[in-house]
Amino acid sequence: MAKKKTTRKKAAGKREATGPAARPKAVRSRESKAARGARAVRILDGLRAAYPEATCALHHRSAYELLAATILSAQCTDERVNMVTPNLFRLYPNPTALAAASQEDIEALIKSTGFYRNKARNLLAMARTVVADFGGEIPDEMDDLLKLAGVARKTANCVLGQWFGRNVGVVVDTHVGRLALRLRLLTTARDDKDAVKIERDLMELFPQESWTFLSHALIDHGRAVCDARKPRCEQCPLSGDCPTAGKW
Repeated sequence: MAKKKTTRKKAAGKREATGPAARPKAVRSRESKAARGARAVRILDGLRAAYPEATCALHHRSAYELLAATILSAQCTDERVNMVTPNLFRLYPNPTALAAASQEDIEALIKSTGFYRNKARNLLAMARTVVADFGGEIPDEMDDLLKLAGVARKTANCVLGQWFGRNVGVVVDTHVGRLALRLRLLTTARDDKDAVKIERDLMELFPQESWTFLSHALIDHGRAVCDARKPRCEQCPLSGDCPTAGKW
């Protein structure tokens, strides 16, 4: 019996070292900065040709609606969020209305998005801060947005770029991280989840005017072609500039 326990422990240890928790690491190639920059230009051109209308998939009519929808999109599909928000915004059309809601009522409306208690708490706190500190208007500065509950750089970048037309940063979600790693665009990030460094690497590589478009186009490409499990490299318009094309 003791022997079996030892065997199971060894197997568990092996799974921890080599199992699904291990992230694919960013590869440091010998590509020069100039060559990577030229490749980035071609990648951006390819994205513009393939996804000329790339934009945020979350349905919204105001900065408030976009902010709330983005908070709800954490660990949830955009399709599910778009199913939930019409009723949420009908009942609470602005931060003032939402600030007066009860957490229980918000939870009931957003339950299907997952993590609904925490999201409801963040939505309520966000709305109350917006009313108390910003006159009921969603702020258009990064530092102010980051003061709101449930808002980190990803959410702030989305609102600033999509609604206010300000390219302050790059939205780094699962798709953007995965594609940046596969396209070998990372120079400091450790892996496809190292969001802060991924954003910095992409900002240094692509022109600022393209940052919002780049985020949405990479997300569209990740959904349509560069799938996490089985990328369709033979259909990819970026394959000529992708060092990992055909290697999945």
